[in-house]
Amino acid sequence: MDSNQRRKSGINLPSTMSQTSLRLETFSGSSPSFQSTSNLPSPLAMSPRTISNLSSPSKSVTCSDRFIPCRSSSRLHTFGLIDKASPVKEGGNEAYSRLLKSELFGSDFGCFSSPAGKGSPMSPSKNMLRFKVDDSCPSSPYSPSILGQDSGLSGEVSTPPKPPRKVPKTPHKVLDAPALQDDFYLNLVDWSSQNVLAVGLGTCVYLWTATTSKVTKLCDLGPNDGVCSVQWTREGSYISIGTSLGQVQVWDGTQCKRVRTMGGHQTRASVLAWSSRILSSGSRDRNILQHDLRVSTDFVSKLVGHKSEVCGLKWSHDDRELASGGNDNQLLVWNQHSQQPILKLAEHTAAVKAIAWSPHQNGLLASGGGTADRCIRFWNTMNGNQLNSVDTGSQVCNLAWSRNVNELVSTHGYSQNQIMVWKYPSLAKVATLTGHSLRVLYLAMSPDGQTIVTGAGDETLRFWNIFPSMKTPQWLPLLVQAPVKNTGLWSLGRTHIR
Repeated sequence: MDSNQRRKSGINLPSTMSQTSLRLETFSGSSPSFQSTSNLPSPLAMSPRTISNLSSPSKSVTCSDRFIPCRSSSRLHTFGLIDKASPVKEGGNEAYSRLLKSELFGSDFGCFSSPAGKGSPMSPSKNMLRFKVDDSCPSSPYSPSILGQDSGLSGEVSTPPKPPRKVPKTPHKVLDAPALQDDFYLNLVDWSSQNVLAVGLGTCVYLWTATTSKVTKLCDLGPNDGVCSVQWTREGSYISIGTSLGQVQVWDGTQCKRVRTMGGHQTRASVLAWSSRILSSGSRDRNILQHDLRVSTDFVSKLVGHKSEVCGLKWSHDDRELASGGNDNQLLVWNQHSQQPILKLAEHTAAVKAIAWSPHQNGLLASGGGTADRCIRFWNTMNGNQLNSVDTGSQVCNLAWSRNVNELVSTHGYSQNQIMVWKYPSLAKVATLTGHSLRVLYLAMSPDGQTIVTGAGDETLRFWNIFPSMKTPQWLPLLVQAPVKNTGLWSLGRTHIR
């Protein structure tokens, strides 16, 4: 076919196709197909009407030079991405794998069955090229997406409930503490922020260094006096001592030297509490004295409100409020300027020695009652309302909040002599520990917040690891002392503290 003939025919064919021809056959109701033949009429024999039909199809005939499949009826099972499950280590998270596939391949991933009738999500048969989701398939258990803003996980995808935290039932270490008094109203044990434990035994105060297990005798008050209370400053450098004669002494714990002696009480000073600047002391004379070491007088103010011995005393963490408990069954709250209590809480029916401010919520105060009460009560000191209470079944001797988690520990006397750990605000019991043969009158917490020490009339000090470590952000410096449990001192043998 020469160039003139090709130009007249209206079809521009290569010169090599002079002996073959191309014919378009149209089938009704289906897509056109291409067919190459050798015994077909020459394109020169095609009429102008035929050529016209190819270039300008009529309404009844549809011609096209492209094959466009119908996506809605396609089931391209050969596009399964995973033919064989990859080996998973024992204990692998299958739910995570299924969730990941759902996020990558769509919410209806795994809904289409494979040609073999197996609809396993590990062998997907969904057509990956379809634009429209098949609404006939039931929704995926992983839908809606957790990566979207309106995510809502079903029970299968949501994080499973954590098992209860395991708390060791036995103490890490036991120290013998001869002459540790069995007196509910005294406060003879305290643990400093510098990891030194102070214990009042008879007329003496001993210091036990947790990192070295070294015992140091701080002072001896003599045969005519006795130790009734001990309390470290928040910095852990100085320790205050309340005596049977009503004195309040301040000692340098590092140098083992007495710094100050202050009077004012008529009888024993059974409880002490430090704020940032003020040392408060409570006494059997029913008064609370405020001492300021920056002034020369013995005390700067006197708080009068209790009708019996003051046995519980704690400053709030922001130094704005002071809570006091007494043998008159009252819990009083004072502010830093008032001479009268701003709150009088009288729901307890026994002596209130156990007092603790929450480090997690401002104005949240916990208090515990004695043998006739046995309850731990929680208060909102902003309005004076009682938030909750729980009957522990035993005399409540001490309370302490964990700084690491929203939990608190209580120690008890008659009749079970147990130690209990509570979640807040659910008040679910985390653990109940036993071991002391007499009521657990003394409680202190290590500076890292993981270990507590308990003392009892059985003349023993027991160390328990009950709270988890604090999760410190990586960008914060390590300000907390090394955990006591890592010092290698926790043998099961008993050691004398003096």
